[in-house]
Amino acid sequence: MQLFVGLGNPGAKYTRNRHNIGFMAVDAIAADHGFGPWRAKFRGRVAEGSLGGEKVLLLKPETFMNLSGESVGEAARFYKLGPGDVVVFHDELDLAPGKLRVKRGGGHAGHNGLRSIHAHLGAEYARVRLGIGHPGHKDRVSGYVLQDFAKADAGWLDDLMRGISDGAPWLAQGKPDRFQNAVAQRMAPARPAAKPAAPPAEKEPEEPPEDDRSPLQKLVDRFR
Repeated sequence: MQLFVGLGNPGAKYTRNRHNIGFMAVDAIAADHGFGPWRAKFRGRVAEGSLGGEKVLLLKPETFMNLSGESVGEAARFYKLGPGDVVVFHDELDLAPGKLRVKRGGGHAGHNGLRSIHAHLGAEYARVRLGIGHPGHKDRVSGYVLQDFAKADAGWLDDLMRGISDGAPWLAQGKPDRFQNAVAQRMAPARPAAKPAAPPAEKEPEEPPEDDRSPLQKLVDRFR
């Protein structure tokens, strides 16, 4: 079994926050791949299903972001999962909006949800970093991540969620490159093939110049 964790904050007022993009990602996977209903467990909400032939448990911790590791650790211990069985979807300030990267291990870069997971699980889990951009100054970060996505973000956000859902089976099979390719195809779909150039128009035959010779001149010219 694998554990796919989406990070966010519980409650309707946080639903469209930038900080909740992890919740959005696992919601999209659950909806598109026929997962069971969400139910309360491990101090969060869980849904069970399969991706690419692999059994997967989706988890949305409801401990609030700063204590996410308590929920993740509880689920991992129950199913006897190690860090290598866990994938965490989270917002990433250091990536432009709509960009996505997968990595395993490393630091938490000040992200409070990851910091908590580090404390309960260690650092060697996989992360799907979902770019939301940076407000420009560290003093503005807290307010920025707790703001809703702008209406102008709706297009790329929808494409990103569709790409994550498309690629989720590859991620479950341990093929992050193919997962990222599936997302990239949604974010920058192939352009339609160029239409073949139209053949050049045929020229109409030119009319012969008007013959203004006299009948006598025509007769003379005929016998030259």
